[in-house]
Amino acid sequence: MILLTAFLFGTNSPDLALPEWAQISGFPLNVGTASALVYSFLYILMEPFAGTLLAPLLLSATAVANHLTNVHGATANKWALGIHLISWVAQFIGHGKFEGRAPALLDNLIQAIFLAPFFVWLEALFWFGYRPELRKRLDASVEQEISKFKQTRVDEAKKEYDGITNGKVQ
Repeated sequence: MILLTAFLFGTNSPDLALPEWAQISGFPLNVGTASALVYSFLYILMEPFAGTLLAPLLLSATAVANHLTNVHGATANKWALGIHLISWVAQFIGHGKFEGRAPALLDNLIQAIFLAPFFVWLEALFWFGYRPELRKRLDASVEQEISKFKQTRVDEAKKEYDGITNGKVQ
């Protein structure tokens, strides 16, 4: 939802003038449309089959966003802003409760904005049995990152404890 509402925000930008032969009805070239095209292209490059499945969904959602912005204007933006904010709050609460850490946004902006939506899409495909070997590799990588994070927290707590027991408060 975060990505799709961001695309809707981008549909508020001015449309780029295109020759008539390059125009697609209901799909003006603005920041929202250009972003959906770039995301689709890069997702296809990263994982061709999964990206090809996702691209029509992103582009369709952007066409709907263009329609909502054109027809409903500020009302569409208010709804999108509310959904966007609620989604971010849910993101932070979910990560805090289930992973015990903040979302990737705080660690790596590119990962959070670009890779996280694709990772969610891959998780959905994995549920249907898509590329089990890729799922194993990703799960192992995620587990490794979680272990590093947990070890960092333990090390920091130990440092703090050692500082207090040695009479030094840092």
